[in-house]
Amino acid sequence: MYPVITISREFGSGGHSIGEKVATRLNIPFYDGEIVEKVAEQCGYAKELIEEQGEYTTSASKWFDVSAASAMYFQSPQDEIFIAQKKVILEAAAKGPCVIVGRCADYILRKADMKCLNVMIHSDMEHRKKRVLERYGEIKDVGIEKRLAKKDKQRSTYYKYYTDQQWGNYRNYDLALDSGNLGEDLCVDIICSLAEKL
Repeated sequence: MYPVITISREFGSGGHSIGEKVATRLNIPFYDGEIVEKVAEQCGYAKELIEEQGEYTTSASKWFDVSAASAMYFQSPQDEIFIAQKKVILEAAAKGPCVIVGRCADYILRKADMKCLNVMIHSDMEHRKKRVLERYGEIKDVGIEKRLAKKDKQRSTYYKYYTDQQWGNYRNYDLALDSGNLGEDLCVDIICSLAEKL
């Protein structure tokens, strides 16, 4: 039986596409946007909020006004979303082999002692810029490199906030692949081959 495969990725590196292709080839479930759908059902938050706060928010500070909360205990929407995502990830992995993209899945499943193949997809700036422009187009008044750097910083801060570990650190992954150098298809071949051996 295949392990659960988690895909962490730099923004614009093609991690989503690679994960989707791996899931298709191995004929196992794929979870990325599907997590958003399930969390929306559980929490009642809008999908747009979950998409933005479920992996990018840097801290709960924008949600939490100390003066308004006074002595009351308050759990931020960001924390509620993380807890709901964690539950969805654990439930998905418990059902059997699947591919899960982002959302600290590597850490969550490692802490739960679930057998995983944790993969990090990264790429050089030029390949990432090209991929993001092809997929999302340009955003007025926002430089593409600045946009990439901001997304990566937000993911890094989010990961650090919930795991107390460094996002992108090779020690957190079994495999790190440069999609710009190797290409998406070869990355898929490598991940599937390793999953089959495991």
